[in-house]
Amino acid sequence: MAAVNDQLRAARQRTASLTYPDECLSRQELAELVNSWVWEHHRTRVEASANYIGQLERGKIRWPGKLYREALRAIFSVSTDSALGFVNARSRRTVVKLDNVKRRQLFETGALGMGTLALDGPMAALLEGSSEPTPIPHRIGVTEIEQTRSATQVFVSWSGTYGGGLARETVMAQLRYSAGLLEATCPARLRPELFSAVGYLADVAGFMAVDANAHEEGRRVYRFALACAEQAKNWNLRAEVLSSMAKQAIWTGQPDEGLTLAGQGLIRPDRLTAIGRSLLHTDRARALAKMRRTSETLTAVGTADDHFAHATPADESPYMPYYSDARHAQLTGQALFDLAILGRDHGKATDQLAVAVAGQPHDALSQAICLAKLASLAMVTGDPLQAAALGHAAMNAAGTIRSHRATEELRELARYAAAHQNLDEVAHLRQRIYTLVRTYSP
Repeated sequence: MAAVNDQLRAARQRTASLTYPDECLSRQELAELVNSWVWEHHRTRVEASANYIGQLERGKIRWPGKLYREALRAIFSVSTDSALGFVNARSRRTVVKLDNVKRRQLFETGALGMGTLALDGPMAALLEGSSEPTPIPHRIGVTEIEQTRSATQVFVSWSGTYGGGLARETVMAQLRYSAGLLEATCPARLRPELFSAVGYLADVAGFMAVDANAHEEGRRVYRFALACAEQAKNWNLRAEVLSSMAKQAIWTGQPDEGLTLAGQGLIRPDRLTAIGRSLLHTDRARALAKMRRTSETLTAVGTADDHFAHATPADESPYMPYYSDARHAQLTGQALFDLAILGRDHGKATDQLAVAVAGQPHDALSQAICLAKLASLAMVTGDPLQAAALGHAAMNAAGTIRSHRATEELRELARYAAAHQNLDEVAHLRQRIYTLVRTYSP
């Protein structure tokens, strides 16, 4: 009796279905993914079926063909065939045995030609053990504050280009070091600047944690950032942090909390720049849209537009440099998207999201999110073939980043696309989304 391939079956059962997220990937879905992957990478048509996948799982076939193995490794993000339980019974390894004398001679004479390190565990184990932390200066001045600001700008750039998943641990290490600066001696006149610099770094670190789906870490870091902003009495940084906290609440299905947080940021609107007020009103709009409060959403969007129209770049906060025409269009477009999905006119949402795409050509994260939104909107209200083309553009942008938010937008697109999966272009898009989501999921 053939041995059941529990490893392959377990890999499939750990994987969520795109059509029914609460269920595991079906054999038929896996077969379609295999066929699509082979065609996309080799331009070769294969005919995997649910029955074939069943034979693999039951152990009837222990060594599938090369293209099938290649596809399954890619789909399940493993590097070896054995990780999926595949065994080539016809292969026999030739084991060369060295007697003790020859083995001893080999190492004594250095016959390998170089020093060789035998590893019994993972490579990362080489880095384990205590490390010496970078010492905190005894006295903090302008130099350390500027270094913190410069590091923050690097992480802002990385986040937009690669998503939060790439450098989350790096930014957290920098934040821990920078938080230590707050305990050092610093002239009283510079302390507000120091707290502001560290608080802004924490805001960026919180965003990257949330983008990597580390929500509890994000909440802790945002609370720290808010405390720094309040210690510095920096109202615009406080508004930026509360805006970030509001967005996290909205992303995690808590729009009521998001509305409250945005309202807290607007307690003293007279102390905020026009862009700060505009940003918080877009957060209110997005929360209200999630709560299906249509008229209030449109009012909040209008208010955000009015404040943005009165922004003076020379007077704006250094904590919101990203808030351009395109980013304003992105945030208001996302609120209008939620109304359009409920049946409201979708023209304004489409226009705003298109402006956001055109205006942020080098921000891969924003490109992926906005294009996915546009594709979802077209799937629901327009031409599914146009939607598929937009979806593939979103996939191209998402292929360079590691962002949980972006993959969730693509999952949503796949769900909307299910109604049109009889079209080859749409079916291919859904399979491509599934492969990418599996690759980037932990």
